[in-house]
Amino acid sequence: MTPPEYLQSLFSLEGKVAVVIGGTGELCGAMAEGLAAAGAETVLVGRSEEKAAARLKKIEDAGGKAYFEKVDINSKASNQELLDKVLKESGKVDILINGAGVNSPTPVFEIEEEEFDRIIATNLKAVLFAAQVFGKYLVDRGEGGSIINIGSMSGIIPLSRVFTYSATKAAVHNLSKNLAREWAESKVRVNTIVPGFFPAEQNKKVLTPERVASIMGHTPANRFGEAHELIGATLLLASDASSFMNGAELVVDGGYASMTI
Repeated sequence: MTPPEYLQSLFSLEGKVAVVIGGTGELCGAMAEGLAAAGAETVLVGRSEEKAAARLKKIEDAGGKAYFEKVDINSKASNQELLDKVLKESGKVDILINGAGVNSPTPVFEIEEEEFDRIIATNLKAVLFAAQVFGKYLVDRGEGGSIINIGSMSGIIPLSRVFTYSATKAAVHNLSKNLAREWAESKVRVNTIVPGFFPAEQNKKVLTPERVASIMGHTPANRFGEAHELIGATLLLASDASSFMNGAELVVDGGYASMTI
């Protein structure tokens, strides 16, 4: 019989340090709260000090430990700067949430080069750069670690009106599997959380009443997800509970991907 103390420690992140890129946003912010509640010292990475302050207060009021780093993560150098800052402040990194993302509802014939490049830079290049920098640290350290990339249902099932976003997320899914294969023997796990439809800042512009009705008609749960419902998947992939999960795509979608007609 499995000892109760082992079960209790499975999802514990006591003594761990988690870096949450996109942690000032709605979804990754909730994930950051979950990591902190599980015991991890949590670093929120983003651009808005105001949003960070509100999230840090919630974490600290709940007894967690967290701080904010204002970093533009769209270059490899800036990711190295972030890692260096966290190592100086916290001494190590064990978990990376790779969650920065931008979206656009532009019809496919109207997508301009500047818009395409901007979305590619944030949704794909920045994910790669963070994985390169933090992944190398984790591999070289030799103690393992967990990288959780944020994918999208549109990276699995084609969705209208989010063409560039969908392409970048599909690439993130593929990148995650490639990195999982590369670093498995170093005990560095790379998995992907795939949210279904969660109202957030980046997708509000495409959630017209007609689109909402279509989404609800295709979602067996008949509702949007709530940000806190991503915490369970986050803790699973961040903790030792998923020690043999690597390259997985963990779908959290209210049944959307299971619906046909």
